[in-house]
Amino acid sequence: MKKIAVIGAGVTGVTTAYSLMTRGFEVTVFDQNRYAAMETSFANGGQLSASNAEVWNRWSTVIKGLKWMTKRGAPLLVNPRPSWHKYSWMAEFIAAIPHYRQNTIDTVRMAIAAREHLRDVVKKEGIDFDIVERGILHIYTSKYEYDHATQVNELLAEGGLVREPVTPDDIRKLEPAIQGDFYGGYYTASDATGDIHRFSRGLSDACMKQGVTFHFNADVTDILHTGTSVVVHWKDGKAVAHNAGFDGMVVCAGVGSRRIAQMLGDRVNIYPVKGYSITVRLDDAGSQQAAPWMSLLDDESKIVTSRLGKDRLRVAGTAEFNGENWDIRDDRIRPLTKWVERFFPDVVTEHAVPWAGLRPMMPNMVPLIKGGKRPGIYYNTGHGHLGWTLSPATAEIVAEKIKLEMNP
Repeated sequence: MKKIAVIGAGVTGVTTAYSLMTRGFEVTVFDQNRYAAMETSFANGGQLSASNAEVWNRWSTVIKGLKWMTKRGAPLLVNPRPSWHKYSWMAEFIAAIPHYRQNTIDTVRMAIAAREHLRDVVKKEGIDFDIVERGILHIYTSKYEYDHATQVNELLAEGGLVREPVTPDDIRKLEPAIQGDFYGGYYTASDATGDIHRFSRGLSDACMKQGVTFHFNADVTDILHTGTSVVVHWKDGKAVAHNAGFDGMVVCAGVGSRRIAQMLGDRVNIYPVKGYSITVRLDDAGSQQAAPWMSLLDDESKIVTSRLGKDRLRVAGTAEFNGENWDIRDDRIRPLTKWVERFFPDVVTEHAVPWAGLRPMMPNMVPLIKGGKRPGIYYNTGHGHLGWTLSPATAEIVAEKIKLEMNP
């Protein structure tokens, strides 16, 4: 039986481990945290959203970034401090603008395939993760944003997604709790939401029960490629050094994939794009009734919501280009709270738990699913803001590629 190491136990690493396991590989997962899914997969927006598959590579995104550079609470914020990594990434982002259309279509197709695989896995393994299958509603308060959404809809439809236009009256029927004035919206009945952390932990537990080994608190210090095998060197939580050999490796390390790739002689130009969330505790009956059950996406504010059971509301969004920085800034959290108070004024936001995570983004906004320069090295990383939405499909793609090339 061929042995495969997976670096990273976020949602991408765990789904990859599962897909490899089901193909007969002996899988070992390494993660620097004590548990699975403790970084970007811990408290994100919680959406399984093929309807959000549009890539960001447009000139309007660049213009907005420049306009918002001095506004600390802006949906998109770029730290102007010089950084070769950041500016080289942005140059490649601009270079990918001509591929915006095709990349968006390819991404939505991948998201639809991922949705079906996730449902199969959840049913088979019996994973409970507060799933809500009521669809996702995109809301627009301006004609400009709605008109752009109409253009995007043509691409989503070409990729196979059904997303229907709705009127302001339809918006209120779909989500009676929402308040405010709207120009229109788009509704995707096939999308869903849930708790990504609970899903990832549930799937990691299922993997363990079926023989996958997890090394947590593992700091990977070096990777040696012998030409025919891979030797992983790591230190455990007590700083004790270990090493083990494998027939191959899949790098699913999120923003850490760039560092791991350098060890292997590969260039993976992932940039950490910070996102924020608040989890609002709905402790009283009034807040539970006043909070939305329908998952929302406000394209203008770049904010999404997910209802996680009766007593939690997740509100997430914004994008910050500020390097590998995990600090939770009040001026970035405040717009999320104010958004809730604007559209759901009867929800008590006193107990809102803030969080920040780093989205691992490739410049073209498409996940990196390929082999490295050396035999037996593979990458499944760079999913950006669509990690949970896409990872069940990318895990299958990379696992099938490994099966064909390595034969377990």
